[in-house]
Amino acid sequence: MPPADPDTLTLDLDGWEGPLDLLLALARTQKVDLKAISILDLVEQYLGFLDSARAVRLEVAADYLVMAAWLAYLKSALLLPRDPLETPSPEELALRLQLRLERLDAMREAGARLVARDRLGRDVFARGAPEGLRTIRATAWHAELYDILAAYGRISARTRPVMHIVAVRPVMTLEVAIERISRLVGAAIEWTAIERFLPGETDPGYRRSALASSFVAALELARQGRIEMRQQAAFAPLYLRGAP
Repeated sequence: MPPADPDTLTLDLDGWEGPLDLLLALARTQKVDLKAISILDLVEQYLGFLDSARAVRLEVAADYLVMAAWLAYLKSALLLPRDPLETPSPEELALRLQLRLERLDAMREAGARLVARDRLGRDVFARGAPEGLRTIRATAWHAELYDILAAYGRISARTRPVMHIVAVRPVMTLEVAIERISRLVGAAIEWTAIERFLPGETDPGYRRSALASSFVAALELARQGRIEMRQQAAFAPLYLRGAP
């Protein structure tokens, strides 16, 4: 066949990327399992392809020529008597070639299955994201003059500085209560209610202070062992007397 015109369009439809892809394509033409391919027939097909490639002006790469030389060596090793000192044996080399072709075939099939899968955006489409509802709030204030003045008063009361003034009132100190209980309980022989020891003041505030101070003073004197205390029940009258 005469060489092709340089302007002729040449298409590579099989997508071979090297001599191993070419061997796989030639092995598939035998219509048998890759484990049962004939290495000798495969070598003849490969060398025949290289001859036809030269005829159509195909620049044969160095990888193809290296594979052709290795296949020719493998064919001669399979045809000639085996050298017992040769390692690895021609059968092992042929088995390695078959395993490489099987592995390449599995990778090509896996790649074809991945390419044939449905693609997002072309064959299948994702669910659209919900836009949601947009809420627009507008505040309208309605108030009368009294409402405005009341709100101003509340805010002013919160922000106005607070001054706490403690009213001065008469109180009975603890020392005075202890001295008074000690003096009066010594004159009492029987049990006497604690209210009997309070001063005869008419001011209710002062009597409450005197009662509280007298109670604390009685507890302190009882702790010291100077008086005794008695109460029949909770919230019952409290009685005092001097310790024997």
